[in-house]
Amino acid sequence: MAYFAVIGLGRFGTTTSLELMHLGNEVLGIDIDPKAAEPLAERLSQTIIADATDERALKELNLGNCDGIVVAIGEDLQASLLCTLNLLNLGIRCLWVKAGDSAHHSILSKLGVRNIVHPEEEMGIRVAQSLNYPMVNSYIGLGHNTYIVDVNITEKISSKTVGNLRKATGNQVNILLVKRDIEIFHHPDDNFALQNKDHLVLVGARDVLTKLGPLLK
Repeated sequence: MAYFAVIGLGRFGTTTSLELMHLGNEVLGIDIDPKAAEPLAERLSQTIIADATDERALKELNLGNCDGIVVAIGEDLQASLLCTLNLLNLGIRCLWVKAGDSAHHSILSKLGVRNIVHPEEEMGIRVAQSLNYPMVNSYIGLGHNTYIVDVNITEKISSKTVGNLRKATGNQVNILLVKRDIEIFHHPDDNFALQNKDHLVLVGARDVLTKLGPLLK
């Protein structure tokens, strides 16, 4: 069990807090507005009404004991930056900060924040990707333009082999596994025949993976 703090209990902060609780962690919720904090008093491990732009107030909360802190103040740029700066001054390094726009992101980056979140932008990208590639169940970005992708095999390409897919990408995609009902086939060879409703998990560069789009649709 880990201990996290979420500062700013708007929609994003509340969702993050409750999911962390659902995953079995202890969560301290912090907000300056009692109307935001009080509804979560019985749903989080603890909720506190405090001004996160006041370094002394944050110091009294002993946030150094946290395994991670989320600054979910996205709309008030000044409050978000002051809160983040205060946390950095207190020696907190495991920070996840919500950014409202590119300027906000740029300042946070210059402050040394590594984990900057754009929930609306990221969700917009995910929705667009899902519309454009409906066969994709989910994907994970690994950085440096590399992704792990879980795709459905449809009846249209059920007669294809793993080798056919590799060839379509110039052998630049690594097939990690094929899931067929409850069976899992790790690193299938080129002769492995795909079947309708198989799940294929592969990893590769984004521009290479997009080459599979026309084949998988």
